[in-house]
Amino acid sequence: MHLHRGAEAEYKRRHDAIWPELEEEIHRAGISDYSIFLDPKTNILFAYQILADDAGDGDKALASRGIVKKWWHMMKDIMDTNPDESPVSEELTEMFHLD
Repeated sequence: MHLHRGAEAEYKRRHDAIWPELEEEIHRAGISDYSIFLDPKTNILFAYQILADDAGDGDKALASRGIVKKWWHMMKDIMDTNPDESPVSEELTEMFHLD
């Protein structure tokens, strides 16, 4: 995801005050240990989350939830977004993994 320059503090402020109903929806989707990191050189955000084995497509289904769309709408002024207001994101290629 791509954060607009100068929006770092506002992005952090908004996430520090995440809506309880959004947090509940994320947990219902089977997501835990959710972190978002910022590369200050590029303003690229990297999200990491653990998806429960029995979650199915829970994380993908979040995009259809009203509370998620409301959050996207609130965040669109500080990050790059798609026409549906979802954050522009890019899939990463795993180059190494060790359990």
